[in-house]
Amino acid sequence: MTEEFETVSEDELHAYVDGQLSQPEHKRIEAWLEKHPARAEELRQWQAQAATLKQHFASYARSGEEDRAMIAAHRAAGAVRSATPAFMLRRLAAGLLIFGVGVVAGAYAPDLIAPRSQLAAAASETFPRQAQSAFLIYASEVRHPVEVGAGERDHLAKWLGKRLDYTLKIPDLSPLGFSLVGGRLIPVNGKAGAMLMYEDGTGSRLTVLLGRNTENRETSFRIASQGNVETFYWIDGEIGYAVTGEVPRGLLQKVADECYRQFESSETS
Repeated sequence: MTEEFETVSEDELHAYVDGQLSQPEHKRIEAWLEKHPARAEELRQWQAQAATLKQHFASYARSGEEDRAMIAAHRAAGAVRSATPAFMLRRLAAGLLIFGVGVVAGAYAPDLIAPRSQLAAAASETFPRQAQSAFLIYASEVRHPVEVGAGERDHLAKWLGKRLDYTLKIPDLSPLGFSLVGGRLIPVNGKAGAMLMYEDGTGSRLTVLLGRNTENRETSFRIASQGNVETFYWIDGEIGYAVTGEVPRGLLQKVADECYRQFESSETS
């Protein structure tokens, strides 16, 4: 599975769709998409969705100097994805569907409601963001980072496994220098999920998040970044997995690879 890490981030894919990349980067991602036809089809769906939304809301579109200044500030901070038109339009569509469904549904529902494959793609994109949020909240906690400590490892595995309806085997990451701190129950996509926390000798922490994959949508290894926090994630059958930390990417990749190996062996044993 190691070769699967040779991929591009979600940020880069959104920037590609919106034409925000330099020519060399554009060509690099085009070459990657040729090897990943499923992802290429997703991007074509994003482009079609963005075009449809632009058409529906064209009469409300306006641009001012303050708008351009705001977008420039986002780009300077490295937040390319959050400033891209496709991402902003999806947020706008989601807001309208939630707060104005009585008015919008009658006139625009046939065009605005995305196909199931697009909804599944959007759901999978939220998974690494949830993993990053959990890491930022709990990894910095000094006194209560977990609900059940490493001293109750067997109880932790049974408790979280029961809540996920999944035979949970807690990965042993000691060969990579990380020991188990413990774990806690955490919501993932509105359902019970599990978070495991590990720590190395310097106090650096990382988390492993598991959640139910209600769309049953398989993915290969992918990476998502938020500042210095990076997440390697994948979906295998009914469970999604995410490894998150502020450690070198190469080390985080090894941790994710080891977690994948141990989770896979527990399912086949």
